[in-house]
Amino acid sequence: MKFMPLAVRFPDWLKPEIIPGLPVRWYGLMYILAFGTAFLMYRRQVRERNFPMTDEQVSSLFFWGILGLLLGARIFATWVYETSDIYIRQPWLVFWPFRNGHFTGLQGMSYHGGFIGGALGFWLWAIVHRYQVREIGDMFGASIPLGYTFGRIGNFINGELYGRVTTAPFGMIFPDAERFSPNLAWVRETAEKTGMLIPQSISGVSPLVNLPRYPTQLFEAFFEGIFLWFVCWSFRNKKPFKGFIFVLYTFGYGVIRFIIEYFREADSDLGYRIELLPNGAPLALSHPLTSFSTGQLFSAGMILFSIALALIGSRLPDSKPVIFYPKDSDPRTAGHAPAGKTGEEKKAERNSRRKLRKKLR
Repeated sequence: MKFMPLAVRFPDWLKPEIIPGLPVRWYGLMYILAFGTAFLMYRRQVRERNFPMTDEQVSSLFFWGILGLLLGARIFATWVYETSDIYIRQPWLVFWPFRNGHFTGLQGMSYHGGFIGGALGFWLWAIVHRYQVREIGDMFGASIPLGYTFGRIGNFINGELYGRVTTAPFGMIFPDAERFSPNLAWVRETAEKTGMLIPQSISGVSPLVNLPRYPTQLFEAFFEGIFLWFVCWSFRNKKPFKGFIFVLYTFGYGVIRFIIEYFREADSDLGYRIELLPNGAPLALSHPLTSFSTGQLFSAGMILFSIALALIGSRLPDSKPVIFYPKDSDPRTAGHAPAGKTGEEKKAERNSRRKLRKKLR
């Protein structure tokens, strides 16, 4: 089979397992790198702002956040995206990493479920330890996207969550993608545009054709990861109100994911959740603007949620951002002390203003 020079074939040497034969996968390593990167970004903010939180507390916060993330991501993946009733009949399989006697890990994680679970985890931790949720949410919002980049790279290495068929020169041939019969007109047309030769039929049977796809995992790694992190990180010390960075992250991810979903192939077993003007085209070929996948509906929910947070958060008491804290701040009142001013300094300012008013009289 012949390809144009600009058509990209998925690297044959790239395998899901780091070492063939051992149950250690790149996807799991990418999760570790993602959590580690987010942890370092969060701790840097704590130190540069002198935020009253110890390394032990940061570790504790991340433990509960990651636990909530994993629970939410796995539950959503098995209950929302799984069309069979296997997890309803055998719910213990949700967190069982073996299949047919072989170690497979927890295959299948949902970002939106992880977002909900992780947010609940850090929210509960903040309430218990008497920290302002908006302050912690802002630091998470500036930390998470860069780590998320690694998760999408893990999807790419697995050769999963690829996009629709494309004739663009950066289209990629994924080895496990669905193949199509060359007897279909749109398959022949796509093959011709990408310079592929349709194989001759053997004994009257035409071999199936593997067409180029959008490498949407890499699109998401850049836009939902690097690009969104750069935006959120740039505003971390310029936020107009507490909670703004978390709002910016939630809104930004929702918008970017909603758009990129048009380039991803919808789950074949789920299809479109809402289809206003059906066109009958195969899921692998077309995604009409008026058809919406599961990921788009959850992303739209994130957008609406972020707008509601912005309207509420900007009007809450003590909504002015706190950038830096005095060195001896009490962690139990984190987020309540004004930037860089101790109680004694505030008292001195009040006395100074009283004296000035007396002179003006």
